[in-house]
This record gives sequence, C-alpha cells and structure tokens, in this order.
Amino acid sequence: MSKVALVTGGSRGIGAAISKALKDAGYTVAANYAGNDDAAKAFTDETGIETFKWSVADYDECAAGIARVREKLGPISVLVNNAGITRDAMFHKMTPQQWKEVIDTNLTGLFNMTHSVWGDMRDAKFGRVVNISSINGQKGQAGQANYSAAKAGDLGFTKALAQEGARAGITVNAICPGYIGTEMVRAIDEKVLNERIIPLIPVGRLGEPEEIARAVVFLASDDAGFITGSTISANGGQYFS
Repeated sequence: MSKVALVTGGSRGIGAAISKALKDAGYTVAANYAGNDDAAKAFTDETGIETFKWSVADYDECAAGIARVREKLGPISVLVNNAGITRDAMFHKMTPQQWKEVIDTNLTGLFNMTHSVWGDMRDAKFGRVVNISSINGQKGQAGQANYSAAKAGDLGFTKALAQEGARAGITVNAICPGYIGTEMVRAIDEKVLNERIIPLIPVGRLGEPEEIARAVVFLASDDAGFITGSTISANGGQYFS
C-alpha cells in the first residue's frame, strides 16, 4: 500500500507540481486548496489526484479536513506545507488585517496542519514534513514585512520541530524557493522580469516548479532519513544563507 502525501495549496503553481511529482513517485496524493473550485476540478480531471477544500488558517477546518483525507485514503505519512498568500504593502501603509491574514495562513497554517498529523506520525514512527518557505524569509523584502516574517518563522518552526520528531522517525525540513516561473510570476511585466528580476539571479533564469517538486520528493523519501532541520535554498544562487 502506497504512502499518503498531503500537499496544501496543492492544485496550482508550485503545489500542483509537487502533487504531480509525488504521485509519479508512487504516493497516494491528496491536494488541499482554499478557494478556486474550477482550478481544483480541472487539476483533478487532469491528474486524477483528489482535492480537498479547507483553509489552512483555521485549526478546526484543518482537523476536519485531515480527518476526511485519513478516512478516504489512510493515515498521512508525508505533509507538504505549501499553501501561502501575499498581502504586500510598504510597512507604513500595511493594515493589521494584511498582517494577520498572511501570518494566519503562512505561519499559523503550519501549526494547524502539522499538529493534526503529528500524532499519527508519532504512532507510526515515521513521518516527513516539508515546509515551503521563501528566499524572502531568509533575506527579507521591502513591501513584505508580513510575508518575510511568516516565512522566517517557518524556518524556526522547522528547526524546533525537527528536534522533537527525530526520535520518533519524523523528519522536518524546509525549502526556500527564489523566483519560480509560476503563472503568478510569469504575469509580471516582461520588462520588469528581464531588467529587474532575472539579472539578480546568477544562473540567469527563473526556476521551474518541477525543480522545487523534485527537492520535495527527495526529502519525502527514505533516502533522506538522515536529513532533518535543514533548509534547501533553491534560488539559482540569488542568496546564500
């Protein structure tokens, strides 16, 4: 019986690539999503991967959603915390609501999701948690005090939880993507991309979602059992931590 992997924000962008790669690697995959029903249906129709709707910002919704996945597919062995949002604004214009929404999804969402699978992983003496952080959680970014704070918090969460999970056979790692060629990034004005973003990337191009997905598949595998509390920086050399 194949292991069950749950990917939050798993029907679009980097999350969709992760879901597909895990399925190709032999996992039974559940893809969580928050709002876009049409995109989720199209994703399931294309891939055969089941989608489950709830907000990672709501603890009770996470517990109920994970219970649905467990009942339908089995206990979750691999959790990929990928869901994230942006509410960008320069700090002097940032509202409490913009701050709270990003922290609730991008940081508290990791607690909400991981807390609800942790017991099963401890009982099974096996688990893989992969947290998708960001280059901006490592270096900061103007206009993203909320996002950078949340993504930096994800790294502290990863390191602390890795220490708790190690004796139970659970690894916890993070990946910090740089600029990845998702639909959202490719929608940026071509002039801005070519003159202000890509020149900052030493390899001279955007990353591909599949490159992040391959890193996730490795960290989820048995081969990565000695790697925990680590951060993979996948940013084309833009930032070294």
